[in-house]
Amino acid sequence: MTYADLAERLTEKGAKESERNIANKISRGSFTAAFFMMCMDVIGVHDLSLET
Repeated sequence: MTYADLAERLTEKGAKESERNIANKISRGSFTAAFFMMCMDVIGVHDLSLET
């Protein structure tokens, strides 16, 4: 999935994020848990394990 694809899917869900904004957030590693969860939702991840 490209940043453009992710931006489009997020926009469809009501979160207006540009491709450039997404790339910057991810490269900096500075995004909220809410943004992370929205991304997981739109790419189809519905189960997440945090166990090590």
